[in-house]
Amino acid sequence: MKAVDVHNLDDPQLVEFVDKARTESFNLRFQHATGQLENTAGLKNAKRDLARALTVARERGLDVEAELRKQRND
Repeated sequence: MKAVDVHNLDDPQLVEFVDKARTESFNLRFQHATGQLENTAGLKNAKRDLARALTVARERGLDVEAELRKQRND
């Protein structure tokens, strides 16, 4: 996802994107460790997407961890 697209997300959408990006990154790392991952470039892209989203959240002053905990408790 491009940086412009991440900047255009609303706060709840950004938190959801961070959650999905973390899940995707974990899954790709797991596939890589077990030798099932064919396209290793996906790891780099997933890490970049997560970093972009976390950077935008930090710029906005969002506490992503607290928001995710709140969503999971609801």
